[in-house]
Parts: sequence; structure tokens; C-alpha cells
Amino acid sequence: MPHDVIMPALGMAQETGLILAWRKAPGDAVKIGDVLMEVETDKAAMEVEAQAEGYLADIRARKGENVPVGNVIAVIADEPVEVAAPSDTTPADAQSDDQPANPPSGNEVIMPALGMAQDTGLIVAWHKAPGDPVAAGDALLEVETDKSVMEVEAGHDGFVAELRAEAGDNVPVGDVIAFISAEKPEALVQRKASIKKDAKPEQQEAPVSSNKNETSHPGPRLAASQPPAGNRILASPKARRLAAERGLDLARLAADGHQQPYHVADLDHLSALPTHSSSDTASVFCHVEARVDRRGYDAFRAWLAGEGQIDDLAVWSAFAIASLRAAMPTESKQMVAQAYRPLRRQSVRFCDPDLSGLSSVEELQDDPAPAVILRDLTGSAVTKARFGGSTVPAITISDSDSTFEITLEAPAGMLEPETAFAIVHEMAARLEEPLRHLL
Repeated sequence: MPHDVIMPALGMAQETGLILAWRKAPGDAVKIGDVLMEVETDKAAMEVEAQAEGYLADIRARKGENVPVGNVIAVIADEPVEVAAPSDTTPADAQSDDQPANPPSGNEVIMPALGMAQDTGLIVAWHKAPGDPVAAGDALLEVETDKSVMEVEAGHDGFVAELRAEAGDNVPVGDVIAFISAEKPEALVQRKASIKKDAKPEQQEAPVSSNKNETSHPGPRLAASQPPAGNRILASPKARRLAAERGLDLARLAADGHQQPYHVADLDHLSALPTHSSSDTASVFCHVEARVDRRGYDAFRAWLAGEGQIDDLAVWSAFAIASLRAAMPTESKQMVAQAYRPLRRQSVRFCDPDLSGLSSVEELQDDPAPAVILRDLTGSAVTKARFGGSTVPAITISDSDSTFEITLEAPAGMLEPETAFAIVHEMAARLEEPLRHLL
């Protein structure tokens, strides 16, 4: 089946992308991960990779063209086909069959590509309703991909003139989901998304009253119209990170009937919930421990310190992510470690720390959901801790004069026993013989 290549949204407020160069020619074979082209936004030039395997066909935009985000710029076919030269007419010139007649004047807000392999985004909640004033930096909605929940900014000053999708809709990347007008419009409209992953019947558009007393206001606390599938928890990235740091289980809010998605303010309610007894905690969480000789790591650390500054949190985060990759080979290639020293109230994040040199791991400035939590209790009188409540695997390291104590905790059902044992085994092996990590 042919795969459309769209101009990706490489920034929240990006409207167009300038094609600097095509790295593949029409008819060339391409594989997933091959660089197709270079695109320049107002901030940087980035390479765009192919997300499908096949043959490049039907290039629709030339080098030097500014193409609106979401427009199809090429097609990857399953088999070699005759390809035509790019047309002077861009896809934006053609009216989409799905596009409603007479859209409101103003700026379009599209479903952004928050990841290069993302095809759709699930709208978790709208923070603004039709008719609300917005500033460019205001959070307009929350979107969930297969990796995290992120807030999407409005990108423009003005008024919300139209919402084209509801909370709970899965919307294809590049589709228009809202309009922001310079002036407050007289007629406000809220529509259902015309294309959704679960293929529910399309609802007819219904005008939305400008009187907010007569309107169902989405607001920042509006949950999806249907409960999340399975055991999925909808929460803002900051709420997830703080819950993990404090050892709080967001699933307990769902069990208590608290409305999703969850935000930082909901953590106070979560903290006030009755705690489980120790026997309950034991039955809810996976818990694995190990002990290794620390002399090998101490010698390795002294050698590494001679090459430059050394941060144990960065090194151990690299060990932890590498251990997860070894134990879960199907895991995503981009993984974030949330590392902190509770006694010093120090918290840092590292993205793919195992893929860079151990003396050059850099802190992450944004706030994505972590794949693993790392707690450093070394140098304190604490030799063993049991936190519980983490929504991702959590590794705690404490020490004595001659050993490291390693503890892995994870929600029940998240890890198979063999996977949990493998993570702890890999982490212990790297602490005992750090050269194993380098090799």
C-alpha cells in the first residue's frame, strides 16, 4: 500500500517547512530510517527519515519550496513505478474532500507530528473552548502519542473560532483540528473529527452557542468521552514525572473514580488516599534485589575521572537504559531516564544516555515521560528502600563499604518475571564490571 510522506511539524508554532535538498531521487529504493530530505524551519535544519520501505515516487515539491505542514510532498510505493516530475501545483491548491465548506478565517491548528513515526494523535483534552481568547503560548490541548502525553500550544494570538475534533478522537497528523481567528467570531462551531482510528460513524456538525452557560466547556479538566482503553492512564508529563519522583501510583486515582486526564493538582488528592498495607503492596508490585562487589566500579570511576568530569547519576542512567534495552529488545530506541538523589533533592533527566560517551552525557531540558526511574541513595545511612507506586520500572542503588545494593520495582503486570530478572542481572553486571557496558 503506498505511503504518503508529509511535511512534518518540527516545532509547535511551525506552519511551513523549506525543502533544502532531496537525498533520494524518484525511483530510488528506500528503507525505514533512510534520510529522504533536509527541511529548514525558523529554528534549524533537520533531516527527515523515511517511515516506510519501498520506492520513492511522485515527488510533489521541489528543492527550495516552502510547503505547509501536513501537505503530502512525496509517495513511497511498494514496487517500482514510473514517476512524474513534480508539478507546479502544490497539494494545498486542491480542496480536500473532507474539508468543510466556508471554513472560518484565521490560522489553522493542525495535529502536530510529535514523533517521526507518528501517524495519529489522541486528543486527551481541550484546554480552550470555542470563543475563548488565547495567546500564542497558551496550552490549547493535550495530545497522547504512543510514547507520552504532551501539551500543544496555540501558536497564535486571537480567539478559538472552531474545534474540529473532540477529546477521545484519534486524528491523523497534519489534519486541521482547530481555527484561531483574530476577532471573536459570531458563529462558533465544534465538529467531530472526520477520520478516526477507531472508525466511529461521523457525526454531523452542530453549531456551538456563544453563550458559555449553554455550552459544554471542554476546559483543562475534560476527560475523553470514553474511558481509556485497557489500563492506560492519561496524565500530563509533569504529573507523571512528579508522581514517579514521589512514589505515587496514578492508577490509584483511576481506581478511586477520579476523572482523567490527571494534572499536578491531582497529586494532592492522590497523596491523601489511604495507603495500602505492606501485604497489599507486596501483592501489587514486582520487587527484585541484587548485591554486587563495588570495587570494580570504583576502579572504573577513578579511571573515567581522569578523562574528565564524572557524574554517577549520568553513568548509572546509561547503565539502566542499556539494561532495559538488553532485557526488552523490542523497546523504543528513544528512552529517557529520570534520575535523582532524594536526600539532596536533585533531579535530572537524560535521553538515550547509553548511546553517548559516559563522560559526555548531557541533561535533558524538556519534560518527556521517563522509561525508567533511577534513585541514588549511596553515601547515606539508608541501605534498602521500598517505595512502590512508580508507573515505570524504578531502580534504586544504595551502598556499603564494599557492595552496591540494587532494587528494581515495577507495577504488577508491567514486566514478565524473566524480564525483571534480566534487567537486574544486566544492571548488576555493569556495576560489577563496567567494561561490559563499553564492550
